[in-house]
Amino acid sequence: MRTEKDSMGERQLPDEVYYGIQTLRATENFPISGIKPLPTYVDAGIWLKKATAMANRDLQCIPEDVGNAIIQAADEILAQKWRDQFVVDVYQAGAGTSHHMNLNEVLANRALEILGDRKGNYQRVNPNDHVNYGQSTNDVIPTAIRIGGLLAMERTLKPAILAAIAALEAKATEFQDIIKSGRTHNQDAVPVSLGEELRAWSVILRDHWRRLQQASEDLKVLGIGGSATGTGLNTHPQYPPLVVQYLSAMLDIAFAESPHRMAAMQSMSPFVNISGALRNLAQDLVKISHDLRLMDSGPNTGLREIQLPPVQPGSSIMPGKYNPVMAEMTSMVCFQVMGYDQAIALAAQAGQLELNVMMPLIAYDLIHSLELMGRALDALTQRCLQGIAAHRSRCRSYAEKSLALVTALNPHIGYLNAAKVAKEALETGKSIREIVLEKELMSPEMVASVLDLEKMSGQDREP
Repeated sequence: MRTEKDSMGERQLPDEVYYGIQTLRATENFPISGIKPLPTYVDAGIWLKKATAMANRDLQCIPEDVGNAIIQAADEILAQKWRDQFVVDVYQAGAGTSHHMNLNEVLANRALEILGDRKGNYQRVNPNDHVNYGQSTNDVIPTAIRIGGLLAMERTLKPAILAAIAALEAKATEFQDIIKSGRTHNQDAVPVSLGEELRAWSVILRDHWRRLQQASEDLKVLGIGGSATGTGLNTHPQYPPLVVQYLSAMLDIAFAESPHRMAAMQSMSPFVNISGALRNLAQDLVKISHDLRLMDSGPNTGLREIQLPPVQPGSSIMPGKYNPVMAEMTSMVCFQVMGYDQAIALAAQAGQLELNVMMPLIAYDLIHSLELMGRALDALTQRCLQGIAAHRSRCRSYAEKSLALVTALNPHIGYLNAAKVAKEALETGKSIREIVLEKELMSPEMVASVLDLEKMSGQDREP
């Protein structure tokens, strides 16, 4: 065991742990959810601490050997060492002081070992005086959330959404010539191409990705250097631009200094903005997931226009059954993302004066939302979208039986006459074509031309 001291007194810790006394107090105070900080959020904080150590070392604000040891400790953590040392519950001290001190203490104690010293000898490397030089929870945490959000976007969401778009485009090309009945209000509508139906989804996802990219631009504007209240107290004048420069180079992201650090620290609007864009994606993705389930409903008593890949048995009691589980999973993830968005909005408006104390909730919910959505989209693409098969004849049959085909007759026999044809078709079971020919409302050649399903679905028009 080793003994550590803070402003409240002394405590003993197991010598093998790298966190210190303030982290220990936080684990005792907040046994709330059992949820530990997300790895991406830890990465974000460590990247930031590495950049601040480099800047403070270069500016001679901390000893060079101490700065180098902190940087080496940060590199080890980024290489996945000591990851079990970040232990503070997500629901913790306001603003994220407990998590912040967890970072500082682990870096300080590992730096001490690198320098040949012992853990807890904070006279040599101090979590507050060296690792945290010129910093405050109040500018570190909002900066770390920005970095974490961008990392989650780049690592997880971007490849997943682009792969989903590509898969839908490929299927759209494959199914372009398959004609099916359109449906509005879940009732018969004029024919559409199955390929164009899937292409519409790819366009929807592409538009959402554009909106997410636009929203993410605000995350690149950093308030680091604001210190406790945005005034920059205890910071070197060259510290903020140097930290931004190092972060930009290390992460290949064009970060910029905030023109007003106090504003950057107070307002959570960049996080609300990107969360809202993600919620918007979630809403459309739920719709797409439900459409997939409807189109694959059956197999004998539903639409059965497409077949989603069967990935697991669907029932514990009904043999031979499979369910559209990937689409179902996707909807559940989207509902969670929508819930996170509401929590983020509530937390963002709950700040007072120079600080928002709800940042730990925002950090977890935002980064988790981005990564959840990315992983869900990746699984949906790999195990569902890429393997969609079409039931060509069933699609054609529905298209030919659709009462909405009478819509094409409007310019030739008028809306009321077309309505009578539709009513008779529904009552007798005869096709639209048969009734029009029986009543000699149009010539056979004109009927064949007007009721051409390919033409009605837009297949004869340039995309």
